[in-house]
Amino acid sequence: MSRLPVISGRQCVRALQKVGFVEDHQTGGHVILRRENPTVTISVPNHRELKKGTLRAIIKQAGLTVDEFVELL
Repeated sequence: MSRLPVISGRQCVRALQKVGFVEDHQTGGHVILRRENPTVTISVPNHRELKKGTLRAIIKQAGLTVDEFVELL
């Protein structure tokens, strides 16, 4: 299992877009991403650095493993 990288919210959004998520809208400091089939909505904080627990939760919501996510970066 790979270690979680230290990335920004923008980098996380770009990685999730590679697996079919589209930027729906932005509310304050959070970017809302949506994917159809299966329908999933994820909120990504638009911060310079995402905390490890937050990043791990986003990866889990996307249905990815840490290794799969790291390869998308």
